[in-house]
Amino acid sequence: MFSTDVVGLTALQGVAWVYQNFWTLIAAVIITKVVGSGIYNVFFHPLSRFPGPKLAACSNVPYSISFLGGRQPYKMLNLHRRYGPIVRVAPNELSFNTAQSFRDVYGFRPGHKTFVKSIFYEGGSFAAKGVHSIVSERDPVVHGIMRRLLSHAFSNSSLLEQEELVTESVDQFVRRMRAKVGQRVDIADLFERMAFDIIGNLAFGETFGALETEERHPWIAITMGALTKGALVDSFKRFPMLAEIVKFIMHKQIAALIDDTNKNEELAIKLVERRVSRPTTRKDFLTRILEQRIRIDADPDYKHQHKVSDVELAAHVSDFVLAGSETTSTVVSTATYYILKTPAVYEKLASEIRSTFNSSDEITEATTRDLVYLNAVCKEAMRIYAPLPLGLPREVPEGGDTVDGHFVPAGHKTVVATNPIAASLDPSNFADPLLFKPERWLDDYQGEDDLEASQPFSLGARGCLGKSLGWMEMRQILAKLIWNFDLELADPDLDWHRDSRMYTLWSKPHLQVKAKLVKR
Repeated sequence: MFSTDVVGLTALQGVAWVYQNFWTLIAAVIITKVVGSGIYNVFFHPLSRFPGPKLAACSNVPYSISFLGGRQPYKMLNLHRRYGPIVRVAPNELSFNTAQSFRDVYGFRPGHKTFVKSIFYEGGSFAAKGVHSIVSERDPVVHGIMRRLLSHAFSNSSLLEQEELVTESVDQFVRRMRAKVGQRVDIADLFERMAFDIIGNLAFGETFGALETEERHPWIAITMGALTKGALVDSFKRFPMLAEIVKFIMHKQIAALIDDTNKNEELAIKLVERRVSRPTTRKDFLTRILEQRIRIDADPDYKHQHKVSDVELAAHVSDFVLAGSETTSTVVSTATYYILKTPAVYEKLASEIRSTFNSSDEITEATTRDLVYLNAVCKEAMRIYAPLPLGLPREVPEGGDTVDGHFVPAGHKTVVATNPIAASLDPSNFADPLLFKPERWLDDYQGEDDLEASQPFSLGARGCLGKSLGWMEMRQILAKLIWNFDLELADPDLDWHRDSRMYTLWSKPHLQVKAKLVKR
């Protein structure tokens, strides 16, 4: 009896102690887990042999801080300059910066498995509707089916049919610039508006009217606003428990973001439905896909093919609009800035363009395709300021594989990426990397730059579908700009790299210029 009482009393005392010290115990468990995980990551993890900051090896915190801070491309560049061509930037992630790593991670290698997209791409627009776009789809087989279907819209023959739609918006941009001669104008903003109008016309059969007003179209505003949240979403995936706490504390802001996403999706679906219901002889992105849908309905031989729904079309074209507009406007903005900061380049480019054409109407894809210096200027703009600055994350296949001659194990869902800025601005790849020198892309250049370390359109099966369209836009925009106007920077203190931020895509600084009509 006595012993039973003692045992019971002791048990009650133990429960009381646990209750009194509950939060201390929880804190001790968490600290032990964090410290233990950090020690394992630094000293025993399969990636522990790769160089990089110990804090980055220990935790995802440094990576997320750099991403959220908007300066990650430059932090990656500095890490590679310090540690070399391979850097461990997070416990399960390696960053590379060589031409060979571009080929190994993104290209096709006989006898090697595919490096599939990481979970970074999960949960994007339309995911809640059970739909993936060609950008967010991770399965290589499903992606291949999508690419074969959508590639018709970007074939050379299709682009020639669509060129008049591009020209409409470029000419409207020129008229807008003419109306602002002698005034300060943010030409980067006009480039963005023009690019959205071009892609909107190609994707939905109508422009956003962005060049016709000073206000931003709601779809553009929502899309660009959501894009800046990319770093936050990535951080949520790295810290799921913290994400739940943040979502609870910031539930109103999170609800507003979700509401904006839903509005964006519904508007995209409405635009697609309007395009589908409107007969037209004009050729755009959807022409071939709609022809395929009709063929599936009419011909029994095609019944086995997947018929793309309006929601799937909306997902695809939404990504086309975002990727196609923002990257193009980034390249022509960057080219304009560096042309105006480099008088010798400006003089040489203006001479080539103005001596080739007698009128602005002569400037077309066919007549600009072989302008050697214009092409070099575009390539150099894409090198010095990669239009897609984020290293595109890929998972190492089961069993591991080699990247740039180094074996990378696959355990812990190892993620690898080649960082575009760290590659194109590293002096081991390009001499004087911060010098804007289009000559490095000319055939008679005597330098030893590794030109393949600049891959603005990526490589392989996931390479940019819109590469030819992007080139058509860049050449026509810059050629008509330089043919029509003499330009000067209105803000000579602007530093393009210093004043830029990156949240998935670039957040570019304002590019204030003054224009005069060219005297002839």
